[in-house]
Formats: sequence, structure tokens, C-alpha cells
Amino acid sequence: MALIAPISFQLYSARNAPPGTDVLKTLADVGYTNVETYRPNYEDAEGFRKALDAAGLTARSGHFDLALAEENFARVVELCRILGIETVVIPYLLPEVRPQDAAGWREIGQRLAELSAECADEGLRLAWHNHDFEFLALADGSYPIEHILTEGVLWEADLAWIARAGADPAEWLERYGARLVSVHVKDIAPAGENLDEDGWADVGTGTVDWATLWPIAVQAGASLMIAEHDKPSDFARFARVSADKMRELAAANA
Repeated sequence: MALIAPISFQLYSARNAPPGTDVLKTLADVGYTNVETYRPNYEDAEGFRKALDAAGLTARSGHFDLALAEENFARVVELCRILGIETVVIPYLLPEVRPQDAAGWREIGQRLAELSAECADEGLRLAWHNHDFEFLALADGSYPIEHILTEGVLWEADLAWIARAGADPAEWLERYGARLVSVHVKDIAPAGENLDEDGWADVGTGTVDWATLWPIAVQAGASLMIAEHDKPSDFARFARVSADKMRELAAANA
């Protein structure tokens, strides 16, 4: 199956770009055609949409806090309409509001199912973006991700975080591939390296087996492959190196 979706970029990875950097132009210049938005991009949504259009970029998915989506869903819909977002992605739960048992995670799953139905009514999709904690076993032997991916809730898989949890990304892709809507493409530096970048690496320079995982994700139906680095020391370098590697992976699986 060929990758027909654009190679995308999570804008959180550019949050520390030097002042004055034209982030969107930098991304377009190295070959990205899509970006994934996050909270700061919504402060002036109309202005940001103009900047996207000027750079020739789209924003098909965006990260939205669960609290905002539940408390002001109309605003989320409005932002999606302005920016052209098709998939609302819930990216994280802070530790202080994160359940510690299966019952708590089932309640989160139910809330997400209800939110997914609201999204569907507006022509939108809802997805969950994972970190590592969703793949750490609970006291009853279940995993938070099993309770999160309730009916209608799609999955934006961050495979490097699954690996950091000590789990096998390929196994989880095989299990929940039918829910897959997008993948965060990131890499993990060898042990002891890139400590200034919290141990993350540019795509293709680390230990994640993307040659194996990319085709699994594409065959499962991922519609976006999204470059991300949680703490790049040089945003432009990360964007360029990762775009080159992602194009190579896409070509190898065309």
C-alpha cells in the first residue's frame, strides 16, 4: 500500500525555534505539506490560517485539551472549521488527573466515547494520542489504552512512547490497527546519548525500527505520518533530517 497521505509535522516540536523564525516556511521548504496544531496556534486562529495558506500548508489534525473539548466543544468545532482540521486529537492527561485504576480509565473511555459521538455529529473524528503511561499494566492486569479506545475513539499512535514503556509497538499496532488514524514518527537516541534532548533523536538516527513499523502503520490505514521530537536542540535540523528519512520510508513502501 502506498503512503498517499502527506508527511506532517507536530508544531509542538518547533516551540523553541529562535525568535523571528518563519516556522511554517521552514517546514514547507523541506517538504512538509501538512502540520498538526496545538494550543498556541489557536490564540489567533484566523491569522494562523492565513499563515498556513501563505506557506501552502494544511492542518488536518490538531491537539486539543480534554477539558476544553468537554467544557467548550463549540469552540473546538469553530477552531476546526477555521483551520480545516478533520481530526480532534486528545493528547495528554496530567498526572494529577490521571486515573490509577481500571475503573477510572473506563470512566475516561466513556467520556471519550461521548465526545466522539459529538465530533461525528459535526463531521469530525476524535482520536487519542498516547504517551508511555497507557501501556503500563494496572493492578488488574489491564492497560489504560484498552479502556481508552472505546467505540468510536480512534488512535494517534506515538510508537516511540510505546517503546519507552517497554512494550512492543508492532504488537499494539497489530492489535489496534483498525483504530489507527495517524502516527507520530519520532526516534529514541541510543542509551546515554542526546541527553540535552531528553534522549530523543531525529527520525532515522535512533533505535526505533521504522523500517519495520512504517509499513505496518501504513497498511493499517494511518492517514497521516507526523514527525515529532519532544525537545529538539535545533528545530530546523530535526525537521530537515526527519523529512528526508520519512520520504525515504514512504518511497520504500510505495
